[in-house]
Amino acid sequence: MNKKILKKKQAGLFLILPWWIGFGIFKLYPFLSSLIYSFHDYNLFRQAAFVGLENYMKIIRDPLMTKAFWQTFKYAFLTVPLELGFALFIAYILNFKIRGVNFFRTAFYIPSILGGSVSIAVLWRFLFKTEGLVNMMLSKIGVEPFNWLGNPSGAFWVIVFLKIWQFGSPMVIFLAALKGVPADLYEAASIDGAGKWRQFFRITVPLITPVIFYNFVTQLCNKFQEFNGPFIVTQGGPLRSTTLVSLLVYNNAFKSYEMGMASAIAWLLFLIIMTFTAIAFMSQRYWVYYSDEDGR
Repeated sequence: MNKKILKKKQAGLFLILPWWIGFGIFKLYPFLSSLIYSFHDYNLFRQAAFVGLENYMKIIRDPLMTKAFWQTFKYAFLTVPLELGFALFIAYILNFKIRGVNFFRTAFYIPSILGGSVSIAVLWRFLFKTEGLVNMMLSKIGVEPFNWLGNPSGAFWVIVFLKIWQFGSPMVIFLAALKGVPADLYEAASIDGAGKWRQFFRITVPLITPVIFYNFVTQLCNKFQEFNGPFIVTQGGPLRSTTLVSLLVYNNAFKSYEMGMASAIAWLLFLIIMTFTAIAFMSQRYWVYYSDEDGR
């Protein structure tokens, strides 16, 4: 091999060495350690003892833990379609040439930047208090105040609304995809007498299905790992109705100090996310349309 080329390769490897060190220390080592701990009865204050699959069996047998997984499934599969549907609807409207469109694009995107912050979660909690702004507005139209945070179903929908409100990121991606749809297709459809809704479902949606698929997979993974809303707004209550799996991991790891159990829960969640992601990738051949067959 040419010495000059060899030196360039060595220089390149040297330059990426800090990344590899950081990846090994902060990503790979914790990842593998948690897998090992998941098979141990490991508490921060006592020596780890190997228990095999006992932690996983405890998760399956414990009705409170299985309820947390069920709540997470319900949360993810309610939030993702609602968020993506709303994001696509707003993106479609903002794709038209209307006055002040740049202002509205920015206004709709801002919640996705601020929504993950602790301050917004705290604000959301005060909005849905019994004497909060939401109930004040409902009372103006004659609706009785509702105890959002004290009612299991109400509290669950509060954290769902919080995540739907953060639809800005998928909206921007949808907007970029809509810009790529050829205008001549709409013109041809208009000449044939197709209305806006028919154009949307027959032209727009099929052409942006790769972007819909991307948003679906990324948002599904995010929703399964949701933590801020249940932790700050509802603290997992009432009656554990908003205790999602991520909060279950936190409670076991940093309240009970049961790192073995927390690792087992985290790995079970990882396997669930991986399974649904694999199913999504296998399903794309039936509904995702690429511009060429090699893109499938």
